[in-house]
Amino acid sequence: MLAGQTPGMTVFDVRHLSKTYRMGDVDVVALRDVTLALPEKELVVLLGPSGSGKSTLLNILGGLDVPTSGQVFYRQTELTRADEAELTAYRREHVGFVFQFYNLIPSLTALENVTLVTDIARAPMTAADALELVGLGPRRHHFPSQLSGGEQQRVAIARAIAKRPSVLLCDEPTGALDISTGIIVLEAIARVNAELGTTTVVITHNAAISAMADRVIRLADGAVASIEERHGVKLAPRDLSW
Repeated sequence: MLAGQTPGMTVFDVRHLSKTYRMGDVDVVALRDVTLALPEKELVVLLGPSGSGKSTLLNILGGLDVPTSGQVFYRQTELTRADEAELTAYRREHVGFVFQFYNLIPSLTALENVTLVTDIARAPMTAADALELVGLGPRRHHFPSQLSGGEQQRVAIARAIAKRPSVLLCDEPTGALDISTGIIVLEAIARVNAELGTTTVVITHNAAISAMADRVIRLADGAVASIEERHGVKLAPRDLSW
C-alpha cells in the first residue's frame, strides 16, 4: 500500500484532525479540527506552549498515534485508514524520528549505532556518510560516553537520516541541551533538509530555527493559531566546520 508512492507537491494533507484522550473520567482534547498541508522538501517548525498539541500532531504524522476523527494523507495514501502493519511499514520505509533523548546504545560506537539502521534499510546511505553530513565524521569511532550531549544528538540525527527517509520528524531535539549546543543541532537538521531535500518537521522552543524554516505553524489549545510561510526570507544554515 505504501511502497513506491509517486512524489507529489504535498507530502502531508491534514483535514479536520481531532484527537481526544480519556484520562480517568475526563476527556482531554489534544487536537481540535486541525487542517493544514505540508509541501515537499520544506523545513517546518511547530511552535506553541506545552499542551498545545504539537507532539500529538507529530506522532499522528509519524504513524505513532491515530486521531479520534479527521484524515491524514501521506502523499496519496490515507494514513488514517491504514492498519497497524501498514503503519509499521510506513514508519520503517518513509519516516525518520529524532526525539529529545538520544537512545544510543552505550556499547556501540557512533558508526555502529548508525549502522544498525543501515543494515535494515532498503537503499541507505553509508553510516559514515550520514555522520559526515551532521559534522561527526572524525568522531565516528567514539562511544556515546565519549561524546557531548550535542554530539550524541547529532549521532541520533545521522541514525534517523541514514535510511534516506522522505520525512524527518523531530520532537524537541534540543530540549536536553543548552542554547548554543542546541543551535548547532538545529543547524545540522537544517543542513539535512537543505542537502537531502527531506521534508522536516521540528518541534522546538528555540527561536533560532524559525529563521531557517520555510513554514512556522503555531498551535494553541489544540488548534492552529497561525501559519507563517517564509519563502524568500529563509536563512540558510551556516556551513559549519564541526
